[in-house]
Amino acid sequence: MRKTALDCVYELAKRDERVVFIGSDLGPGVLDEMKHAMPTRFFMEGVSEQHIIGMAAGLAMEGFIPYVNTIATFLTRRCYEQIALDLCLQNLPVRLIANGGGAVYAPLGPTHLAVEDLAIMRVLPNMTVVAPCDAAEMKRLMNATLQWSQPIYIRLAKGGDDNVSQATDQFEIGKAILRGAPAPGLFISTGVMTQVALEACKQLALEGLVCTVLHMHTVKPLDNDALSNLLPKATSVVTVEEHSRIGGLGSAVLEFCNDYMPEQSPKITRIGIPDKFATQYGSQNSLLQHWGITTESVSHTMRVQLHAKQ
Repeated sequence: MRKTALDCVYELAKRDERVVFIGSDLGPGVLDEMKHAMPTRFFMEGVSEQHIIGMAAGLAMEGFIPYVNTIATFLTRRCYEQIALDLCLQNLPVRLIANGGGAVYAPLGPTHLAVEDLAIMRVLPNMTVVAPCDAAEMKRLMNATLQWSQPIYIRLAKGGDDNVSQATDQFEIGKAILRGAPAPGLFISTGVMTQVALEACKQLALEGLVCTVLHMHTVKPLDNDALSNLLPKATSVVTVEEHSRIGGLGSAVLEFCNDYMPEQSPKITRIGIPDKFATQYGSQNSLLQHWGITTESVSHTMRVQLHAKQ
């Protein structure tokens, strides 16, 4: 997914001379073709995240559209004040491409786990927060970013995931995608967890339990229209995210319910990362297993909820 995103930056730069790329101490070979073809629009800075955000803000004020890329934890935690004041307060069209959202860098421990990034990014005024489900959807997102007037945080998952999005999805920032017809069981997911939710639907269908998936690739702005339409039609709702249960997608859905449809809140169950630092090292999948964010656990949660309502 990261390679797809960066390849798209180069393609966008060919189409629009305002596009520039800024990296922070990335490995050798990153966007080499763009570096050689457009040396005045390619910048590789050192380990200086606060600096690259300020630099991106300055370029944006001069009419450029900067695409900034580094590891998610470095891009969010280390330069949060710069993102808030330099980008969001000024409402500048800077795109933050964050590598390793969730537990991608699990072997490196809690210092590299971006499990609160959605929460701290979506609380900032003017910030758009997006988490595509696969590389194909990433291409559609990157094309849409060119004309978006506000700052965007783009959460990248690991590479090599299956492509589950479809060309007919009609991707649009801020508009969720319903995979299937409204059903008694509704999964609301974001990022690559949409793949887990889709697999859970398949498992439950074998048991005669009908479910569907609302893919919230955009966590902010939330698609209130989709929620208003679908929540009343569902018996049970399970939100799924590779993120802390505090402040992420599940919280956003409950906030919507509190403000607009409080009667829908009791049917919602959240699946996410517990409120504590990781206590284990291992692979991404091993941590997800430890946290109970798997197809089996997601299926079980929905199964229990649906049976309880029968």
